[in-house]
Amino acid sequence: MRLAFMGSPDFAVPALRALHAAHDVVAVYCQPPRPAGRGQKETPCPVHRAALELGLPVRTPARVRRDAAEHAAFAALDLDVAVVAAYGLILPPAMLEAPRRGCLNIHASLLPRWRGAGPIQAAILAGDAESGITIMRMEEGLDTGPMLLKGEVAIGPRMTAAALHDALAPLGAALILRALAEDPAPVAQPEDGATYAPKLAKEDGRIDWRQDAVALDRRVRALTPWPGCFFAHGQETLRLLAAEPAEGEGPPGLVLDAAPTIACGQGALRLTRLQRAGRAPMAAAEFLRGYALAPGAVLP
Repeated sequence: MRLAFMGSPDFAVPALRALHAAHDVVAVYCQPPRPAGRGQKETPCPVHRAALELGLPVRTPARVRRDAAEHAAFAALDLDVAVVAAYGLILPPAMLEAPRRGCLNIHASLLPRWRGAGPIQAAILAGDAESGITIMRMEEGLDTGPMLLKGEVAIGPRMTAAALHDALAPLGAALILRALAEDPAPVAQPEDGATYAPKLAKEDGRIDWRQDAVALDRRVRALTPWPGCFFAHGQETLRLLAAEPAEGEGPPGLVLDAAPTIACGQGALRLTRLQRAGRAPMAAAEFLRGYALAPGAVLP
């Protein structure tokens, strides 16, 4: 098939590679290069880099919703289908309707649960037992289009967002190839059970010790590496990269032992991997050899 691929992050790269091997990808759309790293050098996104490696033409419009010239350029591609995977821009009707088979989305949840921008993190935050991929036909609503295929992935008790991401990305690649080959009949999404996963912000990573330790454990697993979890101690802000529920009780924020284990609103959380600003991540034991977080201290 003659198709365009639209995606930006690492999640979308396996699908791009699979489609390139099986079909005629005539254009790749992704987010424009942005400043990154200490030098703030303009850096292309993962899909951009993969497309260049594959020798595919790349388009990086900053916006497409109200740009008639972009709509015309997209229609001129004369596409059978467009495949979208975490592109980051909302497509207007003029683009949704241009390909002969429409635009198909690789969405990282079992729709209608977790429509929106952060479905992987939302599933872990909520303590879901499973997640998956839904291939859907796009319409104007946010992830509301009819479904073509689904595939499930179990969420284990210690699974992180990174691990779930790495399980879902190749599944999405396999399912989009099946959807294009089999052209399954679309099934409307039920409204019952629909939930929304909003885009995450840095403040979502702030640890509130008044919460339940199990919920905080899920937060750390869901929000690492992005946007990352953190808490204050004295004049410093420390990043919390890994933790696990533990035995213990006390006022929320109390450092219970040298592990360190921190009392929460219910239960306690043992911190297992930490990072100071400008320093490398460290296991807790190594971290505490150069940083004082003594039993009896109270974290705000």
